[in-house]
Amino acid sequence: MNKLNKSVYLTAGFNTVFLGTGRKEFHPKKSRPGIDHYIVEAGKGTIAQIQNQAHLIDEGVISNFMAARFNRQGNLAAFIPAIDPALLYKPCSRVEGACGSGGLGVYTAIKSVLSGISDVVLTIGVEVQNSVKAVYGADFLAGAGYYEGERKEGHAHFFPDKFSKRAAACFQKYGHDKIRSAMARWYEQAIKNARQNPKAQEYHNTTPDLYAVGMTPPNPRSFVDHLNVFDCSKVSDGAASIIVASEDGLKRLNISRKEAIEVVGIGIAVDDIKQSPPDLTQLTTTRKAAQKSYEMAVAKPEEIGVLEIHDCFTITALLALEAACIVKEGEAADFVEKGETALGGEIPTNATGGLIGFGHPTGGTGVRQAVDLWQQLTGKAGDCQVTLKSQKPYGMMINMGGNDKTVATFIFKSATA
Repeated sequence: MNKLNKSVYLTAGFNTVFLGTGRKEFHPKKSRPGIDHYIVEAGKGTIAQIQNQAHLIDEGVISNFMAARFNRQGNLAAFIPAIDPALLYKPCSRVEGACGSGGLGVYTAIKSVLSGISDVVLTIGVEVQNSVKAVYGADFLAGAGYYEGERKEGHAHFFPDKFSKRAAACFQKYGHDKIRSAMARWYEQAIKNARQNPKAQEYHNTTPDLYAVGMTPPNPRSFVDHLNVFDCSKVSDGAASIIVASEDGLKRLNISRKEAIEVVGIGIAVDDIKQSPPDLTQLTTTRKAAQKSYEMAVAKPEEIGVLEIHDCFTITALLALEAACIVKEGEAADFVEKGETALGGEIPTNATGGLIGFGHPTGGTGVRQAVDLWQQLTGKAGDCQVTLKSQKPYGMMINMGGNDKTVATFIFKSATA
């Protein structure tokens, strides 16, 4: 990808609570907020940080995967004016790329700023999935794959089965016990980090021995062959929002550079959805996207100080670490076992809990990742704050849609660095 033709920044990020099983306030038989509630809450959370001057926003972008099925609602861009009257008649658009929708939403906002059409873009990611039973939700989410060609013969738990097969391939290649233990360690890390994040779906989790839970044997009769339910991100409702702005946009908002992060690397890669992965032990599309972002940023993997990866399943976390070249192929399990991805490790990863700990409202996840990196790189991450070293100034995020089919990666740095 070409170099950016001007500086682009992110600022004023906001996450809602990610609601679902695990949160004390969640009850499956009681009414819960709808998708419009989350859009408005997230949007207002960001606008409050620009002194409620919504009129300074030029454009809105909203990312979502399956509202048409989960909520029977389309035309989501038209909910953006409901956030604030000053947004009436502003240009707004909706972006979709399965679980990578949020990353594509951020990318779309960046492109608008680069084009010169807009200087301030409100970017929102949202999904409300607890509207249907899990088995129906699994069918809706199967639309992130090649539905016509794969769904009929696929497992009832379509995507867990896809990544169960990836886990099996890794077991065979690297050894079952080694990979299985690292997957359990990842679950343990995710929940521990989520316990420090009041908005996380697993914030209230008090399980004493998380590693033992992570090691629960899979039950193929009720689920899939090689993953247990703890290996999977949960069904979540939630939203995230952030401002994407030019230099002139920051000045218009009266936001100092110390309150912003700069986009220095972008990598977007899309594979053929009709084709099977060439190697189940590799995320080849993620690797392509990561390489693009490193090249644009003129950065190296060892310069990443904080990382957000798309751990929709524990096995995906291991594969993403390798695809991002944080470690070599086959080394992620040992890296995680040694605690190198923990808050005090070599490269703190998913510090707020990731998809497994924070939650995974599919269309909102990529925006949430961007918000969390904004908080980390501006020192606003609270109890989840990572200590950044001068030789590791960058934050990186990987947002993946489907079975490694649509991937958005970004590298950011403090705007004052």
